[in-house]
Amino acid sequence: MKFAILVLLALLLPWALCPPVTAHEIPDPSIIHDAKDGVVRLYGAGGPDTAFRKVAEAFQKKTGIQVVITSGPESTWTRKAQANADILWGTAEQDITAFLETYKDFSSSEVMPIYMRPAIIAVQKGNPKGIRGFDDLLKDGIKIVVTEGAGVANTSGTGVWEDVAGRLGRLDDVKRFRKNIVAFGKGSGAAYKAFVAMHADAWITWPDWPITHADQADMVPFSRERTIWRDVNVVLAPDADPDARKFIDFLSSEEGATIMKTEGWVR
Repeated sequence: MKFAILVLLALLLPWALCPPVTAHEIPDPSIIHDAKDGVVRLYGAGGPDTAFRKVAEAFQKKTGIQVVITSGPESTWTRKAQANADILWGTAEQDITAFLETYKDFSSSEVMPIYMRPAIIAVQKGNPKGIRGFDDLLKDGIKIVVTEGAGVANTSGTGVWEDVAGRLGRLDDVKRFRKNIVAFGKGSGAAYKAFVAMHADAWITWPDWPITHADQADMVPFSRERTIWRDVNVVLAPDADPDARKFIDFLSSEEGATIMKTEGWVR
């Protein structure tokens, strides 16, 4: 009996000592959130930030209200956001849901989906492989990069490639597509770097990436039956500066929508 217990402990101890694996940052209880500093501060992942910056510039010119946008991997801004974020944005519903595990001052009931964009195929500039749609991605020798959180990174790309490949319920499509994946980028930034460094033929991503990196990539749409959509959303802190609501209203206005559309965001 004692021997059996010792064996069980030996098996369980390594797991007990391992740190928890999460796709979001851990909240720091020592940080007190206080957003009222006269500046509208937004935090979120890269991607939407380039369009948001254009909207913020137009908003600041019109109102004189300062807007500061901080983007990138969550680990680079989490402590600041826990302290002073007026607005968080999520690049997908699962993305913002993961954020709210960390930023406890924000409420899920206050999340506002504001724009949508479709998954697309980014190809090397000039599309040297002549990729026209999903079926071309199944050809032998095609090198595909996908974005995948892998349970450790919070990213809008998690599961998107599988959704696209499995859209018609054909297992063979998933098998053949997966065989051609050469890199799983933990976040869009990491996936873009892999796409460039490996000179991959295709990357499953969102329109804003080839639009903002037009010197490196072109964009090929999926057919309607293959297209997967994700939203970008925002959530306001309960103690946000009053001007933060004004910015969200402007972001959601017709003027804001016109700017957002330049990078593939639609309603």
